[in-house]
Amino acid sequence: MPDLLLELFCEEIPARMQAGAAESLRKLVTDALVERGLVYEGAKAFVTPRRLALAVHGLPAQQPDTHEERKGPRVGAPQGAIDGFLKAAGLTSIEQASIESDPKKGEFYVARLHKHGRATPEVIAEIIPQVIRAFPWPKSMRWGKGSSSPTTLRWVRPLQSIVCTFGPETEEPEVVAFEVDGIRSGDVTRGHRFLSEGTIRVRRLEDWMAKLEAAFVVVDRERRKDIILNDAKDLALAQGLELVEDAGLLEEIAGLVEWPVVLMGSFDPAFLDVPDEVIRATIRANQKCFVLRDPATGRLARRFILVSNLAASDGGAAIIAGNERVIRARLSDAKFFWETDQKTNATVPLAERLERFGNVTFHEKLGSQLERIRRIAALARELAPVVGADPDLAEQAALYAKSDLRTEVVGEFPEVQGLMGRYYARLEGLPEEIAAAAEEHYKPQGPTDFVPTAPVSVAVALADKLDTLVGFWAIDEKPTGSKDPYALRRAALGVVRIVLENGLKLRLGQFFRSLFRSGMTAKVEVGTTTVVTGLFGTRILGAVLSDTALSFEQARDLVSETLDIQAESLTTDLLSFFADRLKVHLREAGARHDLVDAVFALPGQDDLLLVVKRVEALGRFLSTEDGKNLLAGTKRAANILRIEEKKDGVTYEGGVDMVLLHEPEERALADAIAALGPQIEAALAGEDFEAAMALLAGLRAPVDAFFEKVTVNAEDPALRVNRLRLLADIRAATRSIADFDRIEG
Repeated sequence: MPDLLLELFCEEIPARMQAGAAESLRKLVTDALVERGLVYEGAKAFVTPRRLALAVHGLPAQQPDTHEERKGPRVGAPQGAIDGFLKAAGLTSIEQASIESDPKKGEFYVARLHKHGRATPEVIAEIIPQVIRAFPWPKSMRWGKGSSSPTTLRWVRPLQSIVCTFGPETEEPEVVAFEVDGIRSGDVTRGHRFLSEGTIRVRRLEDWMAKLEAAFVVVDRERRKDIILNDAKDLALAQGLELVEDAGLLEEIAGLVEWPVVLMGSFDPAFLDVPDEVIRATIRANQKCFVLRDPATGRLARRFILVSNLAASDGGAAIIAGNERVIRARLSDAKFFWETDQKTNATVPLAERLERFGNVTFHEKLGSQLERIRRIAALARELAPVVGADPDLAEQAALYAKSDLRTEVVGEFPEVQGLMGRYYARLEGLPEEIAAAAEEHYKPQGPTDFVPTAPVSVAVALADKLDTLVGFWAIDEKPTGSKDPYALRRAALGVVRIVLENGLKLRLGQFFRSLFRSGMTAKVEVGTTTVVTGLFGTRILGAVLSDTALSFEQARDLVSETLDIQAESLTTDLLSFFADRLKVHLREAGARHDLVDAVFALPGQDDLLLVVKRVEALGRFLSTEDGKNLLAGTKRAANILRIEEKKDGVTYEGGVDMVLLHEPEERALADAIAALGPQIEAALAGEDFEAAMALLAGLRAPVDAFFEKVTVNAEDPALRVNRLRLLADIRAATRSIADFDRIEG
């Protein structure tokens, strides 16, 4: 079967856009082919700095024929309806339509249309220009004489040529002819910008790849990455060193070169006094080079790996020398910053350094960085006993943790914030717990990042994240849809992981209420105006009270009551957000999201560790026959109650009259609930969820027997009410563990 080869040759494509562009080209073209009935066997996209290409294998030579039956108006319909039918069906006369009869609708016209499939090259010539013109580049440009026209082609960089061929392996492929903005498709491309001259005529994929390789272009991105990585490791090994691998840098470099040539340079050993992470950040950010490690010391070596896009006649000596000059200058800057920071930290007290944060705004509605640091320190002290940390040490660590943000090194290399805090803390002779907290309080920053376990680090990390969440919740800057500019979802997931992986019993609701309320401190002035002060107060209350009829005490109490209501509302909303984040976390671990909903629906479920334990025990219980049957019976009881309570306009809660329990099955059920209820409550109070589930299983048999033998909606009104109250007791007994209404199945 024939194959398609497409290459879009242009000026340099930014490395960060290349992978996405290759996937977009593959999807857009193949989706359009399939939409037109052209099913293919396989497709692969290629991308280099100067070309975007696609090979589609196993396409048919033409579209399949189509048969369509289109129903028209009834016989004798107005001429306008008939003319519209003819136009839509592509008929020139009503005689070309058939007449069919229906017993109910009478006779009506039917057009039976047969369309021959078009040749595949014709379809491709229609698809490709549309794809090129609508290509979803993150950024694009117009160029040339008509660049000011809105109809001019937009492309990431000036498009220079298009290769588009189609044909079977056994024959000479044909050029699929089309034109885009004055550029006609053909079978001619170019090789490496500097190492190859002239044009290259290509036929199909294998021919294209081989000829470009001969012209110093490796078209397969993954192969370029393999060449870079393997050659870099070989060079390092030859010097007795190890390559410090960097997947992100490897991806970027593979997008900068078409013919990777790996070389090794060196720098002055005096720069090794600078922390390894700063050296790596400097060399990576400025020259896109890899660093090497000395296995004997575990520290960086004075050599680096660079990747050139040239096979130079001097073996790369000039290229290496140029990179060494730039790196020398950059490392000199880094060394100066490092030495300056050391002097500053040695001579300027922490309190004075902290005051500098007073002029740095964290958020216009949330105050300065200094205010935030003090809030985090107070919260870390409050959290310390919960996580097993020393309160004084936790508070001191929180005050110190952000101090490296105002240093020269972090100002130049923001990616080493936290890590530099650890270095500076050690240089100042601070306790190791404070040094560790400076680095680890940002953790975890993603699903694969590690979670801090040292108590002081845990206290500061939790305080940092909880302050962020409470603050942005208070000013109504919550995530919406896919937008989360302040990374609040990541912060909440960080709290979830810290709590669960450290086995912490933490009542989040208690902390949220306290934090919201402390940020909404109300101050009432005697006179005609009540003023709300505090960080969130004026924003959360929403208005300034100015009722002259209110006394000072009345105004004060009204403000306080209003703020308490607002704090409770915000706490409920934030706990709901945490429930969603916990569902995401547990779903990735294989847990059922509906069980999380069922547990969180109970009042006071703000201890994440206990929620997870309850969810796990509930999941194991529902996997048993007793669990499945009890769930079915409980749902049946809940459904009956929901219908009858809505109809009667009342809630049937408790108060079963034992005298009215006439049937043995209903008496047995009432006795079982009465006996097991206190035992279940005791097991839950002791956090023995397995025992609570085992006790709950004891309700299965009496519930099954009740529904089999007893009619709930009895004719006697008193019996009916009493039996509905018995169903409410079933609901209450199961809701002590979870809201079974929310469980699927």
